[in-house]
Amino acid sequence: MRSYKQLTQCQRCQISALKKEGHSQHEIAKAIEVHKATISRELRRNRGQRGYRPKQAHRKALMRRRQKVQSRIKRSTWRLVDEKLREDWSPEQVSGWLKKRCDIAISHERIYQYILTDKKSGGDLYKHLRCQKPYRKRYGQYDRRGKLPNRVSIEERPAIVATRERLGDWEIDTVIGKGHRGALVTLTERKSRMALICRVTHRRAEAVAQVTVKLLDSLSKFVHTITSDNGKEFARHETIAEALQADFYFAHPYSSWERGANENMNGLIRQYFPKDTDFTTVTDAEVEKVMEKLNHRPRKCLDYQTPFEVFLKHSGVALTS
Repeated sequence: MRSYKQLTQCQRCQISALKKEGHSQHEIAKAIEVHKATISRELRRNRGQRGYRPKQAHRKALMRRRQKVQSRIKRSTWRLVDEKLREDWSPEQVSGWLKKRCDIAISHERIYQYILTDKKSGGDLYKHLRCQKPYRKRYGQYDRRGKLPNRVSIEERPAIVATRERLGDWEIDTVIGKGHRGALVTLTERKSRMALICRVTHRRAEAVAQVTVKLLDSLSKFVHTITSDNGKEFARHETIAEALQADFYFAHPYSSWERGANENMNGLIRQYFPKDTDFTTVTDAEVEKVMEKLNHRPRKCLDYQTPFEVFLKHSGVALTS
């Protein structure tokens, strides 16, 4: 069985020349070595108001081919794209996941166009995007919060932590609620980006220490280091380190990039709990649902694997809410 091939622009020029010389469709087909039905279809579909012209015919054929490809993408892919967007995946995450898992190539720009079209027609897909305004903390030149007792600087942290080669190096922070009413304790594992999140009614050091131990206790085998900022809520760092048999380190003041994984995770959390959220009205079930979403969302930095998949692969332990 012969495989079908698209006509080239050169062949279309030959068709035009032979047609002007008065040759029949059968003779033209024989001359350029294609089926006579190909010539018939070409002259019928790609002619213009002024007859058959090869350059115009080629443009029309290419346009039809692109429209056909787009139509095929819509039929086979958009339903899956829609499903993942509603799980709060970003267009880039959807695009990367489709390419890696389904061998489907569709750019994140095209997905953004799809969302925009959906919005113009009254859809709500755009509500699942992260619309986070640029935010930059501005402080004075010096750290005015004082020093926590017996703090160990990040400069003394083992070099292996920076490489992300092993599982078990965590970063910790708190996400504050509206009017400082309630907070979230957030932990991020550096290699897998696995997130652990728990609500606290206040940000006192005792409560933060208690929740931290609770979150990591069942995973103590995979807790080597914990790195935090210099907030007073981590004043009980020695209690945490002793309970988990881990080393606790502090980043330099106002150097959030030294805890980049956790800072990024906090930004993702804000998609669900904006800055005006009163955490005293948020339930533990709502927090667990967000944690599950984030841990099952593919990440570009993980080659579009999910934090859950990476943590499970390297530990053999499946985290549960």
